[in-house]
Amino acid sequence: MVEALLAAPARLGPVRVLAIDGPSGAGKSTLAAQVIDALRARGRRTELISTDAFATWDDPVAWWPRLVDGVLRPLAEGVPGAYRRMDWTTGVPRPGELVRVSVPDVLVLEGVSSGRASARTLLSHLCWVSGGSESERLHRTVRRDGTGARADLGRWQRFERGWFAVDGTPGAAGTRLS
Repeated sequence: MVEALLAAPARLGPVRVLAIDGPSGAGKSTLAAQVIDALRARGRRTELISTDAFATWDDPVAWWPRLVDGVLRPLAEGVPGAYRRMDWTTGVPRPGELVRVSVPDVLVLEGVSSGRASARTLLSHLCWVSGGSESERLHRTVRRDGTGARADLGRWQRFERGWFAVDGTPGAAGTRLS
């Protein structure tokens, strides 16, 4: 996948963009960390943005314009961008810390909806991670986020099932991992 990404043209100004998409609990964050290590070992400047920094239980995907305006447009013009990471420390999400994003060689977008249809013309490569059955993924996310999040995670899984079906993300991926 790293080879395919580096062989592909930059489509966001000077930046190659890799989207690692798939349902919750599939292993996207783990894969993104491995890809970033591999890219940095090759001397590539990389930045990581997780959709978790934007999404909330009540706003799983409509936040995208904040990413476009704050990060993607500036990077396309060759200038740094910035966004506000959602702060969940009080249990109620609200805009938190300002995160600055320098102009990298490769931007890794990781998380649910990162490979959405509206962004595909900007992507150098799209990776889909399925991560096993829905029940396996729910078990992993509850273990990660706590039993208090089970109902929200179940609702989230129902949403993302419909989202991916309509958006066609799995079929658009150049790399598909289970």
